[in-house]
Amino acid sequence: MSAEPAHVSALVVYPVKGCAGASLSTAHLTPAGLTHDREFMVVDDTGAFRSQRKDPSMARIVPEIDADASRLVLRAPGVETFDLKTDPEGRRLPVTVHGEPFQGVDQGDEVAAWLSQVFQAPSRLVRVPSDHERVTRGLISGTAGFADGHAALVTSSASLDLLNERLLDTGGEPVPMSRFRPSVVISGWPDPHTEDRVRALRIGGAELGYAKVCVRCAVTTVDQHTGEKRGPEPLRALAAYRRADSGGVAFGSKFAVTTPGLVSVGDPVEVTAWDEAEEGLGPRLASVVER
Repeated sequence: MSAEPAHVSALVVYPVKGCAGASLSTAHLTPAGLTHDREFMVVDDTGAFRSQRKDPSMARIVPEIDADASRLVLRAPGVETFDLKTDPEGRRLPVTVHGEPFQGVDQGDEVAAWLSQVFQAPSRLVRVPSDHERVTRGLISGTAGFADGHAALVTSSASLDLLNERLLDTGGEPVPMSRFRPSVVISGWPDPHTEDRVRALRIGGAELGYAKVCVRCAVTTVDQHTGEKRGPEPLRALAAYRRADSGGVAFGSKFAVTTPGLVSVGDPVEVTAWDEAEEGLGPRLASVVER
């Protein structure tokens, strides 16, 4: 039987940074990632973004966004659904993403009150402004909205299969791909962590260029369905074989969008450039490109 050809098996967009994602069958891959990805962000009273690192229950806030982002519906357990008419050009607020300063368009007092009730702490919702300028770093530079660092996070089914084999071997429970909050999931690559070796790829009408491997944080320990932390896994298992050169552990790789275009689940994946020095590494970690 012939091997399954490499193809896109999932596309996931996260309209509000840190909140639940939405699976898509077809989407535009823009210079800043899948359309409306991390276009909105919840901030505290200092302008710093809220994250599942400290607020794991964010995973249970489910956003639903219109095609033109004119309306954003927010659902969360225990509170009424909030239907927001979004504001693309309102009052600007200074905000930060991992200490990097940006501007965000404030979405108003009513949604701020709703979020403050959900978090039981002062919170506001901001949107990426139309004149947002951001250069993301790595082997290939690009741009992004309010994402942690890059336009697209690519993972592969083979990488998850290897991790879950290791978890089961040590008596642990397998984890779903949602723990890693990818943008694009690729199936059909025979070797785990092939995404580390790719330097350029084409899917549908879009092309992506490799920036760096993704060093993982405590968000991977959050159950994305319950919004609860589940202990040290998968970070502990990854530490046994996926230590990054810069510290921490890695899973998946970050990419810049070099050619925007339409992408769909099922699209074949064409690798147009490899890191030849890392060819054949399989599960061994490729070198990290420093920020």
